[in-house]
Amino acid sequence: MVGSRALTALAGLLVSLAVSVGIYLQTGSLLLFLFVPFVPFLFSSSLRREDDDDRPPTRACPECEFRTRESEFEYCPRDGRRLREE
Repeated sequence: MVGSRALTALAGLLVSLAVSVGIYLQTGSLLLFLFVPFVPFLFSSSLRREDDDDRPPTRACPECEFRTRESEFEYCPRDGRRLREE
């Protein structure tokens, strides 16, 4: 069975292809197809820098898979062990 992330990615791909074909049919220009693949690279570095500066470090339980960035959690809610920074 296909997961929800795969379905979301597939839907995004189909919508972007439909928009690209629609713009091509309206303008007759193939330059859009050369520019569109680079759009994620233009925004990824600026978005990544803003997110990394403001977010607290991830802390995890050494025994189970519990992870959090919330500062109010000092101990694991599952087994009571102290959380460690990753």
